[in-house]
Amino acid sequence: MKAYTYILILFLTVIICFIASFDKRIQFNRHFGAFLKSAVLVAIPFIAWDIWFTAKGVWRFNTDYTLGIGIAGLPLEEWLFFIFIPFSCVFTYFCFDKFFKLDWLSGFNNLIVFVSVIVCSVMALLHHDKIYTLVTAITTVITLIYLHFIVRADWIGKASLVFAALMLGFFPVNGVLTGTGLETPIVNYNPNDFLGIRMGMIPVEDAVYGYTQFLLVVYFFNRFKRTFDENNK
Repeated sequence: MKAYTYILILFLTVIICFIASFDKRIQFNRHFGAFLKSAVLVAIPFIAWDIWFTAKGVWRFNTDYTLGIGIAGLPLEEWLFFIFIPFSCVFTYFCFDKFFKLDWLSGFNNLIVFVSVIVCSVMALLHHDKIYTLVTAITTVITLIYLHFIVRADWIGKASLVFAALMLGFFPVNGVLTGTGLETPIVNYNPNDFLGIRMGMIPVEDAVYGYTQFLLVVYFFNRFKRTFDENNK
């Protein structure tokens, strides 16, 4: 049973959202194609990042909690992570966007981007010797600058609120992956490569990493969904 821990976490994370996708009031299933293209597109650089960090020993996986199937140095479950977790996140964003009037949050875009870019830039400068902190901070800065100043995304405030709500699920899911309730963590981090600030068992970099990944998937999802909607008018 222990070997099914990681895959079971992923299954429990996605199953309710997947079933709810077919609800007539939601119909997220109509956008599975847009989501899948978005998730795969974002997964490519993030999986490359994952493979690189695993090879460098920034983090490692305890295979006692996995099925034992490895691809390019990563457990199969880690590859599925980049589809299953974004699915639940984008589904939640889709529902918030569908049922609540949150466009007023665009007024906070400047503040969110300004504060986030400043904080991440300072962290990158002060802790450039910690590779997880450095790469996460730089990736977040580049993502926010691109979304806010280049493509002029007006939904950053909305997405940030949704991500804050998603933290309610982030803590138990990522908490188990990093050791909450287990004899040893599924994902182990080299203490020399991150700040050492943890939210429970979760490195703070994980939350920033997740936020950046979420923003990018939402960006591409909105683009592909818009194309789908225009083609099916």
